[in-house]
Amino acid sequence: MLKAILLDDEKMGTDLLQKKLALQPKINVVKVFNDPLDALKEIDDISFDVLFLDVEMPRLNGFQFLETLGSFSFEVIFVTAFSTYTLDALRMQAIDYLVKPVDEEELTLAILRLNQKMEEKKKAFNLKPAGKNRIALHTAEGIHFVEKSQIIKVEAMSNYSIFMLEQNKKIVVSKTLKEFETVLNDKNFMRINRSVILNLDYVVKYKKGDGGTLELADGTEVEVSPAKKEELMEILFQI
Repeated sequence: MLKAILLDDEKMGTDLLQKKLALQPKINVVKVFNDPLDALKEIDDISFDVLFLDVEMPRLNGFQFLETLGSFSFEVIFVTAFSTYTLDALRMQAIDYLVKPVDEEELTLAILRLNQKMEEKKKAFNLKPAGKNRIALHTAEGIHFVEKSQIIKVEAMSNYSIFMLEQNKKIVVSKTLKEFETVLNDKNFMRINRSVILNLDYVVKYKKGDGGTLELADGTEVEVSPAKKEELMEILFQI
């Protein structure tokens, strides 16, 4: 059963969509938000597969909401009264773009596409590299088998992940950062903020601050989330 969250500043909109989704098999609404700021506070703690997202909302529109998240592992279906944002939705790799009032047949097709995408992700992610010290990175051109020790950091870019490797090599993968947390679970890898998983073996200096800043062997610097500072210190002194 797929799990869905609805985010629309108009309660009438979420109520109506929830009723239509109740008629759809294999999908269940687990949370409804009518304020994007409330959603930002809670969404990381909820397990779900797809976000039905309005575009025009006060304080944060739908695209700003996703940009504020930085990275996300869920799929997105836009539901809006405006038909002018389809190109922006495509750039976000949304599953679909539904115009209010939502046609039930179009909703059924959107959920069908969602199911297909979830199956594709499951099959791709279940392909394992040979050896526990390597990771398989699926790109448009093929599958790269990369030694974990060569990974300096992984950065989020919308629902892509950018692998920065030794010798200035870079691989872009159409998976989210959250999906790689379970794969990069060695003690030297850590998600130090919302947008970066870091190989701590490449840290050469820690600069004090609210959360602090890490200087890496390649000369780049990465800020540490204040919430991650204590955990980071414990790991650094163990390595």
